[in-house]
Amino acid sequence: MATDITGQLVDFARLTPPSEAREMMRLSLFDWVACAIAGAREVEFANFVAVQKASSTGTAQIVGGGSTSAPAAALINGTLSHALDYDDTHFAHIGHPSVAVVPAVLALADSLPDAIDAATTGVEASILVGVWLGRDHYQVGYHQTATAGAFGATLAAGRLLKLDAKQLRHALGLCASMASGVKAQFGTMAKPLNAGLAARSGIEAALWAQAGMTAAHDGLAGPLGFSATHHGGDHDVTLGWKAPQILSISHKFHACCHGLHATLEALSGVRLSADQVARIDIRTHPRWMSVCNIAEPQTGLAAKFSYAQTASMSVLGHDTRAIKSFSDAITRDADIITLRNRVHVEADERLSETQSEVAISLANGEVQRLRCDLLSPMSLETRAQKLRSKAAALLGADLAAPLWKVTQGDSLPDLLDLLKGRS
Repeated sequence: MATDITGQLVDFARLTPPSEAREMMRLSLFDWVACAIAGAREVEFANFVAVQKASSTGTAQIVGGGSTSAPAAALINGTLSHALDYDDTHFAHIGHPSVAVVPAVLALADSLPDAIDAATTGVEASILVGVWLGRDHYQVGYHQTATAGAFGATLAAGRLLKLDAKQLRHALGLCASMASGVKAQFGTMAKPLNAGLAARSGIEAALWAQAGMTAAHDGLAGPLGFSATHHGGDHDVTLGWKAPQILSISHKFHACCHGLHATLEALSGVRLSADQVARIDIRTHPRWMSVCNIAEPQTGLAAKFSYAQTASMSVLGHDTRAIKSFSDAITRDADIITLRNRVHVEADERLSETQSEVAISLANGEVQRLRCDLLSPMSLETRAQKLRSKAAALLGADLAAPLWKVTQGDSLPDLLDLLKGRS
C-alpha cells in the first residue's frame, strides 16, 4: 500500500458508508449502550466517574446520569462501556471497535443519523488501522482497542466537526502522539480505561486541529511515526467500502472470555443433566489454552475464563448471557463440579481462533458432535434477535425494549435520555 496512510484515512472519512455497514453499526450501537448502562452499575467505578464529573462542565451526556465536557464524557463512557468486557470485538483487528469510537461520537453528534455515519466510518477505520498495524503490534504488548481505536475515534470526531482535509490530517498526526494502551493492564480497571482514553484522545485531537494545532504530515506511517515506533507491521489494507470489515464484527453473546464463545455457541441447543453425560471433549485453538482454560475456578471472575465451568453451566441450563450467572457460588454448585470434572480440553492447530469442536459422550453410549465458527455468516435479523436477548438479560426487558426502538430510529435526544439507564 502507499506509505501515506494518513492521506488515505482523510479521503476515507469523506465517503458515505453503505447501508449494510450502517445497519451493522446500529446493532453495535444498541449493544454498546446495553453494555455501557450495565457497566455504569459497577460500583467500583463510582469514584472514577465522580472525579471526572468534578473536573469539567458541559452538556455531553454521561452514562448513568449527569453531564460534562465532551472529552470527559468520552473518557467516562468509553471506560464504563468496556468495564464488563462484554462489548463487540473484531478478530482481524484484535480489538473492541465500538468502545473507542461510539463514546467520542455521542459526545459530539447533533443528530442520530450523523452519529451513525460517523461511528460507522470511525469503527471501520479503527479496524483497518488495527489490521494495518498487525499482530506484531498486539503481541509485543499494545492494546489495539486503545491504539487503533484512538485513530478511529479521531476520524469519527473530525467528520462530525467537519474538519477540512488539512485539519483532519493534523488531527490524525496529533493522535499519533496520544494513542496508547498496554496489555499489562488486562485484568485491572485500567483495561477499560484504555478504551476511554482512546475515545477522549479522538475528540481532543480533532478539537485541537480545529483550533489550529499542527502535527506531522503522516504521523502514522512517516519516519519515526506511530507504526515505526510501535512495532507496526505496515500490512496491506484497502481503505474503502468495497468489502466492509465492520460486517465481520463479532458480538459477544455470553458474559465471559471470547475464547469460550465458539464452544458455548456450539452447545447452545444442548440441555442435559449431569448424570446423562459421561464425558465432554472440547477442541480449541492453542491460543486459548493459556487464556481461558482454568480447570477448577473458585470465583465468579475465574469462571469467565474456564471451558469446563462454562460448558457445564451451559449444558445444565444456566444463562451464560447474564452477568449475575457468574457468581462465586456457581463455582461451588455440586452438579457443575460433577460435570466439569468430565470436561476435557485439547488444543488443535487445525482450528482457527474463532472455531471450536465439541463431542458429548452420553451415558447411554450416544455421541453428539457439535461445531461452531464465530465468523460463520449470520443474518442481521438473527444477530438482532440474539443481541436483544442479551440486552434483556443484562438490563431487563423494560429497558431493553425501548433501547432497541430508539437505536433503530433517528432521535438522538431519546437515545441520550436512555443513556441515563432509565426506561
